[in-house]
Parts: sequence; C-alpha cells; structure tokens
Amino acid sequence: MQLDNKIFAGAKYVYLAVFFALLSGAFYPVITHSAWDPVIVGTLVLFVGLAGAVSLYKAGSGERHRRAYLIIGLTIMAIALFLVYAAIGQI
Repeated sequence: MQLDNKIFAGAKYVYLAVFFALLSGAFYPVITHSAWDPVIVGTLVLFVGLAGAVSLYKAGSGERHRRAYLIIGLTIMAIALFLVYAAIGQI
C-alpha cells in the first residue's frame, strides 16, 4: 500500500505540471514553430500562484500560524501578479 500512495503522490504533481503547461499554451510553439520561453515562463508563474493559493488555504483552514500563512500567501500571490505583468511587458 505504501508504494501505491507514493505513486499517486508523484502522479498528482506530474498531472499539475502537464495541466499548467497546457494552460499556458504548450501547443502554440508547436503550431507556429516559435520559442518555448513563454510557455516555460507561464508554467512557472502558475506554479508560483499555486504556492500562494496553498498558503492562503492553510491560513484559512489551519490552527496554527494563520497570520504567517496569510502574509506569505498574499506576498507570493503579489509576486505571481508581478511576474504576469513582467511577462506581458507592462513592467
């Protein structure tokens, strides 16, 4: 049973990586024969946003360190928003 849990735990991270890559436009460079840099940046921005969302979730559902999780989560979400604006060239 322990091996099955480890396989499923690893599979959910692979699923997230594939989903984020598809969400950030993985097919666009294949179709247009352009660079993969925007896809990589988009995927990383989505992972940063996910980390902020997980911290905010822990702030709302956790028993301990609520204020720390809230501050960290909002900071990480602000960094993700900054990275989005930097990726589109507005900063």
